[in-house]
Amino acid sequence: MYKAILFDLDGTLTESGEGITKCVQYALEKLGKPEENLKKLEVFIGPPLMEQFMKYAGLDEETAVKAVKYYRERYSNVGIFENKPYPGVENMLQELKRKKYILAVASSKPEDYVKQIHLTEYFDEIVGSEMNGARTNKTEVIEEALERIGMKKHREQVVMVGDKEHDVLGAREAGLDCVAVSYGYGTTEELKEADPLQTVASADELLDFFG
Repeated sequence: MYKAILFDLDGTLTESGEGITKCVQYALEKLGKPEENLKKLEVFIGPPLMEQFMKYAGLDEETAVKAVKYYRERYSNVGIFENKPYPGVENMLQELKRKKYILAVASSKPEDYVKQIHLTEYFDEIVGSEMNGARTNKTEVIEEALERIGMKKHREQVVMVGDKEHDVLGAREAGLDCVAVSYGYGTTEELKEADPLQTVASADELLDFFG
């Protein structure tokens, strides 16, 4: 019986692809590596930014730090507002709150940014990464969330909800079950391979899962 639910943010609670991909595009442009196709940049949604810049554009660590700085130039003023909750998410959170679940956000995005989403009133805790690049690994974020909600010793009562393989794998590493949502930015193949406890297609289906 679950008592607490940890939610990923981008691709799970909010449709934030536009803001993220446009900020990545802005950063790559400033580094002289322009990318016109925003669809290609959706691989940046979810994983730790610096890691993804190194992987995607073949950057060394120093240049990747610069890329993150450029990304944040646009994100903190513009990109953060280019997102909206997925259909049914707000209703789902209201219902889960009414059913007395402990709700928390566990995101690889910097905590300062995560706290600016307009869904904050539904959560007991909001956990993200540090601005200096610490705690970007999903398992580390989950461990911090478990600490803050006082459930480190009751992992069997906690479940993670996310849209990408690193949500599923991070949860597994932390000893948690994970329910995947198929409406986010993860591909069908990656989710199938990650093998979550269950995959749901909408916020309504997720609410049904939790009874």
